[in-house]
Amino acid sequence: MSHGALHHVELWVPDLARACDSFGWLLGELGYAVHQDWSGGRSWRLGATYLVVEQSPALTADRHDRCRPGLNHLAFHVEDAAAVDKLTVDAALHGWQLMFPEQHPHAGGEEHYAAYLENDDGFEVELVAMTTHGGSR
Repeated sequence: MSHGALHHVELWVPDLARACDSFGWLLGELGYAVHQDWSGGRSWRLGATYLVVEQSPALTADRHDRCRPGLNHLAFHVEDAAAVDKLTVDAALHGWQLMFPEQHPHAGGEEHYAAYLENDDGFEVELVAMTTHGGSR
């Protein structure tokens, strides 16, 4: 394994079923497969990296706030602009809403083709097809 490569990300969610619906659909579309499944959580793996959603009894809030200190969003590479467009349309059926619709698909800049989506629990993902700079919203 590469020194410093991301091993996993764990998100604490207020509603496990809702998180499994939204993240499970998206991660499946991106090529992830279910890795672990237990009563309080689930994980999906792609290569050596996996993402966990867990409904912990230690939660102190019922919604994620991406504008507070901590995680703002997760960004995923997507095959091409057509895949971003298809995922953006399909996402609405799986608990995701398009953010910055008036700027879509260039909310990250003219040379950045991406969709910014937020689920019902306030988690944001960015689906990036191509970029010529490191910009992110």
